[in-house]
Amino acid sequence: MYQDRLPPHDVEAEEAVLGSLLLDEEVVFKLASFLRPQDFFREKNRWAFEACLALYDRREPINQITLAHELATADHLEDLGGHAYLSYLVTAVPTSVFAEQYAQIVHRTATLRRLIDAAGQIAALGYEGGPDADAVLDKAEDILFHLRTGRSPQDFEHIREVIDRYLRGEGAEENREARIPRILTGFERLDRVLGGLHRSDLVIIAARPGLGKTSLALNMAYHAAVKQRAHVAIFSVEMAKDQLVERLLSGEAGVDVQRLRLGHIDPKYLTQEEEVRIIESTGILSDAPIYIDDTPIISALEIRSKARRLHYDVGLDMVIVDYMQLITDGGSSDYRSQQNRVQQMAEISRALKGLARELHVPVLALSQLSRAVEARHPHIPQLADLRDSGSIEQDADVVAFIYREDAYFTKEAWEQHYPTRRYPEGIAKIIIAKHRNGPTGDVDLYFQKKTARFYDLAAPGVQPPEVFPPA
Repeated sequence: MYQDRLPPHDVEAEEAVLGSLLLDEEVVFKLASFLRPQDFFREKNRWAFEACLALYDRREPINQITLAHELATADHLEDLGGHAYLSYLVTAVPTSVFAEQYAQIVHRTATLRRLIDAAGQIAALGYEGGPDADAVLDKAEDILFHLRTGRSPQDFEHIREVIDRYLRGEGAEENREARIPRILTGFERLDRVLGGLHRSDLVIIAARPGLGKTSLALNMAYHAAVKQRAHVAIFSVEMAKDQLVERLLSGEAGVDVQRLRLGHIDPKYLTQEEEVRIIESTGILSDAPIYIDDTPIISALEIRSKARRLHYDVGLDMVIVDYMQLITDGGSSDYRSQQNRVQQMAEISRALKGLARELHVPVLALSQLSRAVEARHPHIPQLADLRDSGSIEQDADVVAFIYREDAYFTKEAWEQHYPTRRYPEGIAKIIIAKHRNGPTGDVDLYFQKKTARFYDLAAPGVQPPEVFPPA
């Protein structure tokens, strides 16, 4: 049905674009940001536009004489139609006022041609098939994603072009990144050590169960979304959406998580003041650009696919994954083999690092620690404790551990062992064990268990009275 039809194109619009450039060289500033030579259907028009861009890059004027010379240098002038064709282009368009509209027509028809080509590639993937349907779907989605975003697989690029683009801050995505160059954690001393969470970085927060790694990640998500207006995606494999919202509300309103949950069922469990604070907190969180996916069984491919779609729709600034060991491999490997599980974790960590680089956002991934921590005294985590995979350490740009002494000592046992030291209730030591681009070190925070919220400590050993319970 379609074999005998020409692909979508508009030669008159292409000629109008070139004529507009010859009438008014300032038009190139408006067109160069979105129109590419490959958008032109007719080859000789593509040559002419390439020559215009070459003159523009060298900051030389664009007119019939300079364009003719540029085309002759590339041995295209005679094939294009010589000076007569350039004269025709000038007379073919009465004014350059509508140059952008002409260019949009050229760009739109080029997109339709690429869609036809993409459909052919996807059809070929379907015919080729393969044992892993998810991998085939991911390749197909890749093709459409690059088509929608205008991106193609990356190749070598001269450093001059990278620097020029960096200094110009071109495009909506670059402008957004200039507005939020890094995500702040909301903890002053932690931000001082890390310099915030940087784009393209894979950041690992690891701890034994119950030490607050999910709460710390949610605290960072809250600060990024509410204080910086950053768009945050949370993949919660362990906890349901309602549980995450309860923790966020509890921390913002300063209401015990358990009483908040009971008060949702029966208001008698809450005071009037607490109800007011919860309502206010609900308004603040409802306006925050936080997006939650709580799919209980999810693969790294699905995370990548969903994150890319959301990034295209809203423009992501941060991705949180809770937690790595619960991510599946799509069911293609034997989970009974520990060796296979180590290989799976290596693939998952590489996929998350790839996602950080592809979307150019920090990916904050939570991880469990092995039981080896429990067998040591003191129970301070080490990089070797990262569960199931040494590749997590290799792929990560930052690895931070949460260590709390009150998780291993009751108050009575502490007083017996350390009679001169105050019981460190709620003191959480954030151990930065790896920092690819900066220093390592420890930062002390306070964890208020009843609201599942971390707080800054003004300085080591200093206890804010509004946060700490009385001694």
